[in-house]
This record gives sequence, structure tokens and C-alpha cells, in this order.
Amino acid sequence: MQRSSNPSSEGFYVCRVPPVYFDYNATTPLDPQVKADMLPMLDAVWGNPSSVHAIGRDARAALDEARYRLAGLWKCKPSEVVFTGGGTEANNLAVFGTARALKARGRHLVCSSVEHHAVLHAFQHLVRHEGFELTLLPVDAMGQVRVEDVAAAIRPDTVLVSVMAANNEVGTLQPVAEIGALCRERGVKFHTDAVQAFGKLPFADIHQFNADLVTVCAHKFHGPKGAGAVFIRSPLQPQPTQVGGGHENERRAGTENLAAIVGLVSAFGRWVLQPVFPSALLRAWTDRLAAAATAIPGVSLRGHPAARLPNTVAFTVAGTDSIALMAALDLEGICASSGSACSAGSLEPSHVLKAMGVAPAEANALVRLSLGRENTDAEVDRVIEVLPGVISRLRGTGA
Repeated sequence: MQRSSNPSSEGFYVCRVPPVYFDYNATTPLDPQVKADMLPMLDAVWGNPSSVHAIGRDARAALDEARYRLAGLWKCKPSEVVFTGGGTEANNLAVFGTARALKARGRHLVCSSVEHHAVLHAFQHLVRHEGFELTLLPVDAMGQVRVEDVAAAIRPDTVLVSVMAANNEVGTLQPVAEIGALCRERGVKFHTDAVQAFGKLPFADIHQFNADLVTVCAHKFHGPKGAGAVFIRSPLQPQPTQVGGGHENERRAGTENLAAIVGLVSAFGRWVLQPVFPSALLRAWTDRLAAAATAIPGVSLRGHPAARLPNTVAFTVAGTDSIALMAALDLEGICASSGSACSAGSLEPSHVLKAMGVAPAEANALVRLSLGRENTDAEVDRVIEVLPGVISRLRGTGA
């Protein structure tokens, strides 16, 4: 996005949105109906939910209502809902909190090699600093974990397995329900980072993942940034990763961001039960984009061709790199990504592609196009039109 040359009257710069936004896996625009639901929490209901006076009790009532409503949507107990400040914090709470709570039973952990860094780095921290052992599950060339590999990795001292529902970089779906059933049979806690799944895949209830812990992030389905949640199946009690107060039933210290929480619950109710991402239309568009990209010499599709998020297509481009590709597309007015937005600007090749067996040079030349409800046929046509020229110029073979 380009910043306006003139700041707003309040002193903040206003961003102009380029004509083509194909980065919905990074974030989505706040839905106007969700924003309208949030506004009273920024105006009329401004109290601290922990205060005992009338203004605080009004805020507490709104917070309790949000928790009960989300529990109803998830079909779980309200006590199994913990609100957080976003997806990263939710994943950290699930991983750190569970491993530390269960360390007396064992210090062996299992996760896939293609997890988001909010999960992967948490596990690596436990290994480096807290005496845990970690088994990284391999993936095949399409980025999928095999259930048999999970079964082989579980040991008598395994206390936690974590496999994401859908990969944020290449869109590959994982067999989480089967993995969760296996873990339950073995008496091992199972966590799934389902951040990319909500709003894009069918949702019945939170139990469809067969997981003890499920993490959610509002801004991936047209809710606000700074709002996340964890489903924690009772009676599991992870240790808090934030201390200093008894908030969230003593599982997450810190005054609750009521407006963001209401936005999360509003967005979930409006845009997850009936997925806001139009699956059939988006799959048709991403199939077209995949065909156009792979028609260019040296371009290779990455991720599973069928078992993937319908809005996501990822490919690598031999003879160039991600930073140059993103800059060239941006100059054409196209917002794309080179993988996780949380690792933007990194000079390191994608850890997801490396785990899939892609050579480092190509793993550092990833393009991810992730589409959403505001996109159009004309925008897809535009990307298909300019992509060959962009790649040719970067390779020095075109004008």
C-alpha cells in the first residue's frame, strides 16, 4: 500500500488501497457490520470489566455475553473460551501453557515442520530453554503430514501434538480430525492452529477438529486485528503465559479489549458459519491463476492441487527472488505475498517450502496469491495479463 502524501487532520497517514488486493491470508478488511457492532464498546460501554461499580458491571455483562455467544457458536462450554490479543498469543498460550502444565507427565512434544512461526518458534523455545524434546513431523512434496508419521512419533512421554488445519503459505489442508482422533486414543493432548481455516472452510462446531486446543484469529475473517481466542477443552488448564491478574478465569492476565472481542464474536457469527470466502468462485479463480502461472517457464505450483484452501494459490519462480517479485507486482498495483506476513522482509527461504523439499533458491522465490470476497473477474484477468511480463523483466529477458 502507498501512503498518502498528506496526513489526516489527526496526524495519521491515510493509506491508498491499490486496485488489486490478493493477500487475504495476511489480513482482511474490517466488515462494516462488524465495525457497527464494535462501536458501542468504544463509546457507551467503556468501563473495565473487572471493576465492581455499575460502569464496570456493564462492561462485564457485555464480555460475558460475548463469551456465551461464541460458546454457542462453537457448541462448547463458556468456560472453554479464552480471549486473547490475537492469533500469535493464542498459539503461544496453547503451546507454552499446555507443555508447562503437563511437564510432570513428560517432556516430549510433536509438531509439523510447516507450522506458523507462532507455533514452531514456541516449541523451539521450549527445547532450547526448558528441557523439552521435539519431534518435527515431515511433510510430503505437497506439504501434507501423514497420520502414520504422527502415530510413529508419539512416545510414552509425549504430552502435546500440534498440526495446523490449513497452511498459511501454500494453503495445504491437513488431516487434523484423523490426527486428533489418534491423539485422543493415545491419551495425548492435540492442538490445531485453525487460524486460516475459519471463514474459508465449512464449520459445524469446534469439535470437528478432534482437538483439545483450537486457536482463532479475528482479522482473518473480516474481524478486527488484536483479537484472538483459544478453545481449551475442559478439564485441561494450561499455565498462563501472561501473569499479573485473574482475567479470563486466571488463564490470561490483562484487561480485556472489549471492542475487539465483540468484533471477533460478531465476525465469527456473521462470516464463519456461512463461510465469507465464496469457495466455488475462489477455487475457479485460483485454478485459472495456477494454470496461467505454470504456463510460464520456470514457474512451479506449490502446495496440494486439490486439498488446499480454495482462495490460495502459491508458486515459485526460478531465476528471481520473493522480494523482487513482491516489489514488481506492487508497482503494477497488485498486493501479493511471499508467504507469512509475519515474516515479511525476511531474506531466509520459506521454511514451509524447505520442508516440502524445494531447493533453497526456489524456496526464496515464492509468490502467494490469496483471494477474498471483494475480488473480481477483472482483477484475476489483470494479474494473469501482467504476470508473464513481470517475471520476464525480473529475469532480464523482457522489456
